[in-house]
Amino acid sequence: MIFEYDASDEKCPLPLVNLRLQLKKMQKGDICLLTIADKGSIEDIPKLLNKLGYSYNQSLIDNGRVKITISSK
Repeated sequence: MIFEYDASDEKCPLPLVNLRLQLKKMQKGDICLLTIADKGSIEDIPKLLNKLGYSYNQSLIDNGRVKITISSK
């Protein structure tokens, strides 16, 4: 299943908290497409994903927005 979460209008810590909830729902083979713009979230979310052992790809979209594609573990 592919989950999409656009948090580009949200400020930290809301994207981080909501992403944690989303990660708990994910099963093996699921993907989460996350869009963020908040500088704190752009720094903190990759740290969280590394700490929890998720693989992800990060790319700049436009106007400071970042898209992170997260694969379930």
